Amino acid sequence: MEFGTSEYQERIRKTKESMSQKGIEVLLITDPANMYYLSGYDAWSFYVHQMLVIIDDEDQPIWIGRGQDANGAKITTWLFHENIFPYPDNYVQSSLKHPMDYVAEILGQIGQDKRSIGVEMDNYYFTAKCYERLKKGLPNATFKDASLLVNWIRLVKSTAEIEFMKRASRISELAMRRGIELIGVGVRECDVAAEIFHTQIKGTETYGGDYPAIVPLLPSGERTATPHLTWTDDQYEPGDIVTLELAGCYKRYHSPLARTVSIGKPDDKIQALSDVVVEGLNACLDIVKPGVTCEEMDAIFKKTIAKIGATKESRLGYAIGLNYPPDWGEHTASIREGDKTILQPNMTFHLIAGIWMDQYGFEASESIRVTEKGCDTFVSLPRHLFIKDGFIKSIS
Repeated sequence: MEFGTSEYQERIRKTKESMSQKGIEVLLITDPANMYYLSGYDAWSFYVHQMLVIIDDEDQPIWIGRGQDANGAKITTWLFHENIFPYPDNYVQSSLKHPMDYVAEILGQIGQDKRSIGVEMDNYYFTAKCYERLKKGLPNATFKDASLLVNWIRLVKSTAEIEFMKRASRISELAMRRGIELIGVGVRECDVAAEIFHTQIKGTETYGGDYPAIVPLLPSGERTATPHLTWTDDQYEPGDIVTLELAGCYKRYHSPLARTVSIGKPDDKIQALSDVVVEGLNACLDIVKPGVTCEEMDAIFKKTIAKIGATKESRLGYAIGLNYPPDWGEHTASIREGDKTILQPNMTFHLIAGIWMDQYGFEASESIRVTEKGCDTFVSLPRHLFIKDGFIKSIS
């Protein structure tokens, strides 16, 4: 359990308040990040069905999951052991039974089968079959879409959460520096990725790292025209551009970071793109403060890059913090046109200034915390295009 019981109780209180506003009496949480946020449950068990049940008139949640994971719930959560309900292993990946049949049975036994039930309809861990089996098993219940209900509560971080993100950021910086140091002519992409992974898990001398929700992304050459490619076993060549996007992770809290490297002197067009993107990123950081909206941040960036005729169709950033694979984003506020979310202190964002052209791209990003008067970046690393002469050497 990573936070005090009082912090978990406050998170439950806010969740129930939101449930009440939406007319939800029972909330079924299947997103592992939301399960962790409200209970502390932390295990690589999200590949099977599991959930946390929040009942409006009960003080503690109920954990329901695979039998062999029940002791994990006892070890990592603040829940009473009698609130942990394991299902037998013959429910796991079976064509005859489904874990939601068991969930429906439990809800019936405790008198919650005729109530208004909220489910996280739009997340990676709740399937169409889950919904079908719940409706079949709970014919007298009313179902409501509770997607992102808990995610929005997570938007403003506590002091303890900010500290976890600061620790993650130290790991981010170490991993990024290590990646940039190793990139050079004749070096294999997979060897750079391996060293980044090693640094992410090793962490610092005083604390270790966790597994990040996204693997390192480091396309090179023409592959930099798109952001979400990983590594190959190819060797770097003279003139290659390499984009690196990665995150340090500490106790499931992330601090993503992106930078770009040129092996040798870059083309004028890439240098010009990098200069204006960094200028736009700096301009965006300069206006961040409470009261500013997400779309205002996006507008200042677009105005800056328009100087060279560049455009950005994708969003400029998104809320970050706690998460599990396959994404470190929180799926709530986005820095883009039309998002009128008003910034508040201790909101945290990944501000990713990336432009991807037909044959090349450039990325520089910062994870930021909104403060009382402005913002802080979580890491301290130059944002410019890193130019390597082909030899492997340290960066300043």
